[in-house]
Amino acid sequence: MSSRVTVLARIRAALADVPAEERPEDVPTPRAYRRSHVEPGQDAVTLFADRVADYRANVIRTDEAGLPQVLAAALGGRGARNLAVPRGFPAAMLPTGAWQWHAEPLDVPELDALDGAITPAAAAITITGTIALDTGPGQGRRALTLVPDYHLCVVRAEQIAEDLPGALARLDPRHPLTFVSGPSATSDIELDRVEGVHGPRTLDVVIVDPTPTEQS
Repeated sequence: MSSRVTVLARIRAALADVPAEERPEDVPTPRAYRRSHVEPGQDAVTLFADRVADYRANVIRTDEAGLPQVLAAALGGRGARNLAVPRGFPAAMLPTGAWQWHAEPLDVPELDALDGAITPAAAAITITGTIALDTGPGQGRRALTLVPDYHLCVVRAEQIAEDLPGALARLDPRHPLTFVSGPSATSDIELDRVEGVHGPRTLDVVIVDPTPTEQS
């Protein structure tokens, strides 16, 4: 019997007396866990943008009206013409132009030959500058954002939670979850940084702020 099977069996045994309909929020929490590390007065979205940039990702902020133009500029700046677009990605968000949008099914060699992938986020975390993907509509399977060398991710301001507990509350734990903190990077024993080994070498993050209400 493998360690994985043993661990899962123990978890099932420990949960055997828990009602099937019971949710985590139904159980009183005996400790007052801190749910945010954002200081009073700090703008959570701006802090998120700063933390993402700390990871050497490129961050662009726009509103809904300017989104297609910003995406076009980001793709043009990277010279990206052939991109994976997961099922469910809103067609209205795609910029018009000479881009080639590649839908599934795509095998690994086909993904590797593309310039990149474009997806929305499922959630994001301010304090760590982390993006969460859950294979939901428009995000696709993990390979779509791990194999190509470039990932363009759209994060809406309302998707940004201040800390990990808030982000987890927005995600479905039954889905495969991927947490992205900047471009893929690793270091050897001499701390020489290498990017693009375990995922995309380049990450652009577009934050969509709420459209200001027009004054009458």
